[in-house]
Amino acid sequence: MTHLPAETRRFRLDLAYDGRPYAGWQSQPGGGTVQDVLESCLASTCPEVRSAQSSGRTDAGVSALGQVVHFDVPSTWRMDSGAWMRALNSKLPGSIRVMRCEETQSDFHARFSALEKTYDYHIVTAEVLPPLLHRLAWHQVGIGVAEHFDPILAHYCGTHDFRAFSAKRHDGYDENRDTVRTLYEASARPSEDGSGVILRFRGTGFLYRMVRFLVGTTVYALRSRVSEEEIDSLLQGSHHEAKAPYCAPADGLTLVSVRYGTEVEPIG
Repeated sequence: MTHLPAETRRFRLDLAYDGRPYAGWQSQPGGGTVQDVLESCLASTCPEVRSAQSSGRTDAGVSALGQVVHFDVPSTWRMDSGAWMRALNSKLPGSIRVMRCEETQSDFHARFSALEKTYDYHIVTAEVLPPLLHRLAWHQVGIGVAEHFDPILAHYCGTHDFRAFSAKRHDGYDENRDTVRTLYEASARPSEDGSGVILRFRGTGFLYRMVRFLVGTTVYALRSRVSEEEIDSLLQGSHHEAKAPYCAPADGLTLVSVRYGTEVEPIG
């Protein structure tokens, strides 16, 4: 991995954000994304900051507790990590917060250094969706308790070709993109308020809308609209036109954390 020139310093941010007001992470010509807002705040603090790179692109409406971002500043700009954190949080809207900031090694990269990501998906199974969970959970009445999800979720664990559980980005690379991923965990637990379940997916990486397709397919299976045998067939990835039956909405999806190797150490 290319190291930065000696005159440049690299900082890592751990971001949390409510995804509902934004058109996803990735910058767009019309603005309105988390990256657009963050980069504007960075540039207003230090005009020589050109961009911020994240661990991955979250979709419109998807929230984060532990999105990781890095950015570079000239070494002559002497603000330390604490000053950067205070400056950014004073400029960012309340729906985006820097939870941690640290100066890091020059070869750290928020995306390419990542080893593992964890996502949670909140499903409310109660008769009534609590209003404070509006657009923060998917309302699906009568699909059972956490234990009912386990036999279906078990199919996803391990290394599979998840092509059928992804959508095309139409960026010119869809046909050649590697679609094999390893999931270390696909589990369900009751939500803390007792209104439903939290599905957790932890793996080496995730394709575009992959978690949402896994959630949608799981709910379809619980409603007997897709069989476990069909899920296994989709996971073989041998039929490029085969697609998982349903993509769950962005409501309820949160990027919980990104894990890096022990070789990624803060400076100072």
